[in-house]
Amino acid sequence: MKYKSQKVAYWFFGLCMLLFALQIIYGFIMGFARIGMDGLHDFIPFNTARAVHTNLLVVWLLTGFMGAAYYIIPEEAQRELVNVKLAYVQLISLAVVGVLAIVGYHFNIWEGRKFLEIPRELDILVVINVLLFLGLILTTLYKAERRTTTSLVLTMGLVFAALLYLPGMIWFDSQVTDSFFRWWVVHLWVEGVWELIMGGILSYLLIKLTGVDREVIEKWLYVIVGLTFLSGLLGTGHHYYYIGVNKIWLIVGGIFSALEPLAFLAMALFAVYMYRKGEKSHPNKIALFWTIGASIVSFVGAGLLGFAHTLPQTNLYTHGTLVTAMHGHYAFWGAYAMIVLAIISYALPNLTGRKRYNNTSGHMAFWLSNVGMLGMTVAFGVAGVAQVYLERKMKLDFMDVQNEIAIHFVVLLLCATLFTTGITLFIIEFIKYGKPTDEALVKEE
Repeated sequence: MKYKSQKVAYWFFGLCMLLFALQIIYGFIMGFARIGMDGLHDFIPFNTARAVHTNLLVVWLLTGFMGAAYYIIPEEAQRELVNVKLAYVQLISLAVVGVLAIVGYHFNIWEGRKFLEIPRELDILVVINVLLFLGLILTTLYKAERRTTTSLVLTMGLVFAALLYLPGMIWFDSQVTDSFFRWWVVHLWVEGVWELIMGGILSYLLIKLTGVDREVIEKWLYVIVGLTFLSGLLGTGHHYYYIGVNKIWLIVGGIFSALEPLAFLAMALFAVYMYRKGEKSHPNKIALFWTIGASIVSFVGAGLLGFAHTLPQTNLYTHGTLVTAMHGHYAFWGAYAMIVLAIISYALPNLTGRKRYNNTSGHMAFWLSNVGMLGMTVAFGVAGVAQVYLERKMKLDFMDVQNEIAIHFVVLLLCATLFTTGITLFIIEFIKYGKPTDEALVKEE
């Protein structure tokens, strides 16, 4: 690392790994419940496990994004963070809010709005926390010696993510109006501004790992930003088919949903081309694997599977089925989880001074987790197609269909075990790196 304040990132990454592990545990609780092994139902019913699982996903990814920003911004700005102590305060408060939310879910203290279950009182604490984070990042950039496109795109994504959280806090008596603005948070985060965050991190990693000139890589960022806003904003319409809005959204949502894969295709081509163009042979191959892998898997999961699932003619049948889970798991894994693991893999050797990136377990973590997630995606997909046919074509009752497709969750649990083995190896490697040290304050490779 080049700046002492970058050490803050390590602790965000540590919290990130802890929350990721918890998310996987709750995923297993749901998986076993799906095959009839629901012994924890009296303590953790399925709806509670689902709320915790999905909300932990959002929180650990945001924690990873914040850690990435605390690592990248000082280097891009060529100066220390303006206040390291406040960054640690922000970390602790973020952890406290997360714990309160998770504990509250187990006592039915929530709002019941999917992905936005957190009570409004905790929403206020989240806003205060994010404002503190943005204040530190923006002030650091304001006082910076330079402002790069990479840092500005990353920061723009973080700022817009904060702004788009606010519509989800507004109270509406109408269920239709509430659902309309809820998608401003849920969709415009994951298929809009989070792509900017991914693009910023991807750009930074490619500059470091490939040696391609910054100017060349950052020109691609403009293309990605343009495609993201063109397709992601109006593509929100594919969530509006069934909640009572004007029929024009059926057309708008269908057209722009079809364009959304282009942003992810651009990212995939961008990463692969820069890798092939690069003359620098960086020794941290694990970080390179996660970086290139993120761009390719996000195109498949978020781009192709999203395209196949959200066209109006298809979504009429697949909406709200396990086909959604198929798309969601592979999209989140490729677009956001993998890029967080990429920046962690790159940052750890520089933060700790320990060059552990050539060991077998690191490579095993990459391949086992990716093969496991691919298997889970296929299991969800097969179960989802069967569910669509039995439930929406043959008109079988919902619970009867769930019994018929339970066998697919046995396969899913086996694949999830493989995935978990990979993530466990990744976390073990994280622990083995040890804490960041001032001795690591040297010029990065």
